[in-house]
Amino acid sequence: MIKYLIPLFLGLVLSPSTISSQTHNHTHKPKVKDSAIVYRTKNLIIKKLSDHVYQHVSFLNTDDFGKVPCNGMLVIHQAEAIIFDTPTDNQSSLELIQFVINDSKAQIKALIPTHFHNDCIGGIEEFEKHNIQSYVEKKTVELLNNKEQELPKSIKTFNKKLKIAIGDQKVYAEYFGEGHTTDNIIGVFPKDNIIFGGCLIKTNGAGKGYLGDANVNEWSKTVQKVKSKYQETTIVIPGHGKSGGSELFDYTIALFK
Repeated sequence: MIKYLIPLFLGLVLSPSTISSQTHNHTHKPKVKDSAIVYRTKNLIIKKLSDHVYQHVSFLNTDDFGKVPCNGMLVIHQAEAIIFDTPTDNQSSLELIQFVINDSKAQIKALIPTHFHNDCIGGIEEFEKHNIQSYVEKKTVELLNNKEQELPKSIKTFNKKLKIAIGDQKVYAEYFGEGHTTDNIIGVFPKDNIIFGGCLIKTNGAGKGYLGDANVNEWSKTVQKVKSKYQETTIVIPGHGKSGGSELFDYTIALFK
């Protein structure tokens, strides 16, 4: 059995309210359908955020934070699906796979982890069992190899940017720079103007969290690059916590300045 013992680094401590007030006054906050839950068990929650995009939420039991929710993104279009980040373990990953195949009647074309921590790859073994192709950024592969973590033999690597067709649309994975980790990437589905920021992006009210693998000097600059390129973004999914709009870019930028 493949073992993934990579630590999960969280940012769930409340930060000063001054940051929140600075970032909320200048951005439009879209109506995120956070309550549109289409699937729920003790292991996994799936929320529909738009016509084609879902937020999957799985849980990790931690000593410091208790049971922690961890987000990923699922895009389904014209009977094809792409998943960003695995749920935290194989059981919750199996449930997500079954939801896509059985409930949504879609074929999973790709799994794309957004960085090397366990909240992104904890269930990758289950995806391998189902012959789902994993696409992993080169920096992420290097970090996993340095930690002597075993990866599926069938993975494909990419350098900084990946484009995958999903029906007649495209899904993108992009690297903009260092932040939460040196390898953190984002996921983009332009058709719905939605970005999965992963742990590069903080939800409103979150603190800085664990900084052991972070580059705090570059974090704000990296997020600014994302915001500048994707100015039409309406929904942003962070790595942990509630989704929002472009105000999450501003909140994260202010938090690390």
